[in-house]
Amino acid sequence: MYRNQSHVKTHPQQHYQVRDTQTYFVKHDFDGAAALTTTLAHALSDVTGIDVTDTGFTLNDHVDPDALDRLFKPKDDGTPRMSGHLTFTVWGYQVTVYSDGQIAIVPPQQAPQAQG
Repeated sequence: MYRNQSHVKTHPQQHYQVRDTQTYFVKHDFDGAAALTTTLAHALSDVTGIDVTDTGFTLNDHVDPDALDRLFKPKDDGTPRMSGHLTFTVWGYQVTVYSDGQIAIVPPQQAPQAQG
């Protein structure tokens, strides 16, 4: 599931970037006040530099936010979803949301620079 398990943090709302892959990780806190898609929107804002209040910033063109929130929220009896993930692309970034609240954002691949 992860390239290097030592990079996985379990603290809610913590974010960090793995230097060798440039993959950005953030962990959503399902017990917190924010919705999963709010955490995702802020993570995408951090990675892309696009402010979440910018009128051009919308997840609706890439994923149904309500469906995403419902997909991974804890079950009706309060038990967490234990497995599963969803991967989709937003502005060329590969976004993977895991049932435990982990979000991984991989930037678009860039062509190697010619060395001269």
